[in-house]
Amino acid sequence: MGKIIFYEGSNFQGRSYECSADCTDTFRYFNCCNSIRVMGGHWVAYEKSHYMGYQYVLGRGEYPNFHHWMGFNSCIRSCQMFSPYRGAYRMRLYNRPEMYGHMMEFTDDCPNVYNRFGYHSIYSCNCMEGYWTFYEHPNYRGRQYFLRPGEYRACSEWGCMNPMIGSFRRMRSSLM
Repeated sequence: MGKIIFYEGSNFQGRSYECSADCTDTFRYFNCCNSIRVMGGHWVAYEKSHYMGYQYVLGRGEYPNFHHWMGFNSCIRSCQMFSPYRGAYRMRLYNRPEMYGHMMEFTDDCPNVYNRFGYHSIYSCNCMEGYWTFYEHPNYRGRQYFLRPGEYRACSEWGCMNPMIGSFRRMRSSLM
């Protein structure tokens, strides 16, 4: 059973809100979020309502302030739980929109996209198996983008306006 607890204050202080299902708008429950406890499940928290804005992929654990989840601010306005995945992982990256240009297939984590793919810009991808997280910078840093299985014909479809991806990793239950 999944459960996430949002706290208005740092270090799990102040008003809190417990959530065990997807929530499209958290504003009625709390004004800001400065710490989070994930008691179970795997979650994506979003800066804006209706699953928009910056994305933060959260596994089981404690996040005493927004820097611990690589947050840019204390604003969390929606969240989604996603089920654990234990199968194979497979994804194809393309350096052009609409799945054109140079293509490379991946089945494992990549701490530096440029070193492996030869390009900084990822304009489209096909996540054939598993859940993945793209990071803006190498070594799993910067903005995060959560990808479910499916075709993403433009980088805006996974929530970013800039196609620069520095690293990515598989969302494995053992890491959550």
